[in-house]
Amino acid sequence: MYRYDEFDAAFVAGRVEQFRDQVNRRLSGELNEDQFRPLRLMNGLYLQLHAYMLRVAVPYGTLSSKQMRKLAHIARTYDRGYGHFTTRQNIQYNWPRLKDIPVILDELASVEMHALQTSGNCIRNVTTDQFAGAAADEILDPRPVAEIIRQWSSIHPEFTYLPRKFKIAITGSPNDRAAIKFHDIGLMAQTNPNGEIGWAVYVGGGLGRTPMVAKLINGFVPHEHLLAYLESILRVYNRYGRRDNKYKARIKILVHEEGLEVIKGQVEQEFAEVRGGVLTLPQEELDRITTYFAPPQFANSGATAFDLEGIRLTDPSYARFIENNTHPHKQVGYTSVTVSLKPIGGAPGDASDKQMDAIADIAERYSADELRVTHEQNLVLPHVAIDDLRAVYDALITAELADGNIGEISDMITCPGLDFCALANARSIPIAQEISRKFRTPERQKEIGELKIKISGCINACGHHHVGHIGILGVEKKGTELYQITLGGDATENAAVGNILGRGFVAEDVPGAIEKLVDTYLAARTSRDESFIAAVRRLGEAPFKEALYGAS
Repeated sequence: MYRYDEFDAAFVAGRVEQFRDQVNRRLSGELNEDQFRPLRLMNGLYLQLHAYMLRVAVPYGTLSSKQMRKLAHIARTYDRGYGHFTTRQNIQYNWPRLKDIPVILDELASVEMHALQTSGNCIRNVTTDQFAGAAADEILDPRPVAEIIRQWSSIHPEFTYLPRKFKIAITGSPNDRAAIKFHDIGLMAQTNPNGEIGWAVYVGGGLGRTPMVAKLINGFVPHEHLLAYLESILRVYNRYGRRDNKYKARIKILVHEEGLEVIKGQVEQEFAEVRGGVLTLPQEELDRITTYFAPPQFANSGATAFDLEGIRLTDPSYARFIENNTHPHKQVGYTSVTVSLKPIGGAPGDASDKQMDAIADIAERYSADELRVTHEQNLVLPHVAIDDLRAVYDALITAELADGNIGEISDMITCPGLDFCALANARSIPIAQEISRKFRTPERQKEIGELKIKISGCINACGHHHVGHIGILGVEKKGTELYQITLGGDATENAAVGNILGRGFVAEDVPGAIEKLVDTYLAARTSRDESFIAAVRRLGEAPFKEALYGAS
């Protein structure tokens, strides 16, 4: 697990004291907001519509119970009793007072956490597969490499002022659960013909106003040369990325305008110069960091499978939870459990201080003291013995966290939208709440099957609407909030950007429009095994467009 070394501890403590002075100068009026802005952004502090917002880093989404309890304490003591988990596996507090921010940062530092690199034009918090180190299908645990990237990128002197923010995602599995193809750099573990493990490197992905799927720039980079290759990409971007227009400043635009082969040639030229130098990763260092992520001591006995047929007869809600919220574990007799933060009618991604305390207790007792944050705004207990699952489920019921809806229509990604964000054009949370109410019954959700809806309140796409099977984008037109609907997006290894179906809908008509799309799918699918996204690929958008707007 992520841990401070001596440098981290000293650096974070120094940064907190620097920012404490800067906050005091802002409060006294010595600094105005324009002068304070670049200073606060370096410390994860945003100014939203109604208040400051603090974004706290959760490196590669991994937390201990102690850290989760600290997040709960901060929510309870310095905010309004809740936190919002984000699509970068971080947590945001929407209502902290400026005078309390240095104290909050002190509290975070006491449990080896901080808010660095969660904002500004820097290399942001590295994200990864929420089941890393536990998933049965992974080639290797990507978190040791993610930690190495964190150490390399933290306050890197050459990359603290990039043309724009820069995001890296990494997965150790061929089944992409980290949306790597929609990042500036995406890394996927590979095995070459000699059985050696390395990394396929994708570059130039992203969402926002110009969504693009990343392109493969190198099919196999060995472990020991990965940092050198990443540094080569960043050097090229830092040198040639546009600074005259923030809308064209991301590396995806550079790759698109220059062409992949041109960028690859420049990267390879840089790589030839730095390969074999100080950025070469010694195996002993990789081995040392890998010990941070040693698996827990697993029990060797107990149940190895679920009696789902029997459970369906006696407890359908528990059966639904097992079917939707558990994931195959590499250790026989264990499973990974996703904890839904998407209750019917709730704000997706929010958790109260009491819920955070409860899940910390559950993780400490039943999941080797470990938690994960997912990029789909849920939480994960990565190491749960099958024998303990019923006890975990009962504890989650008590905490009001036992919704068995992972992957179903109510498990939506949603940005904060116009309720909080100064950049938003429209509300997102109320739209998600009404859709979840429309499809609230478990029977209806089971009938529909896997369906990923993603909602953004503006073109910046913090809700990942471009890659939703159904995407919803809030726009403003002549003072009215309208919602465009896209179809066919996919954030997995089958990456795709959805297409806009037509004119936007007013807020009250959005749930009905989604129901028309769902009903069209249910009427046209070849069997219950054909998923929504599979049907869209087979049918094309025409029948869905006709359902919304009539025959053309």
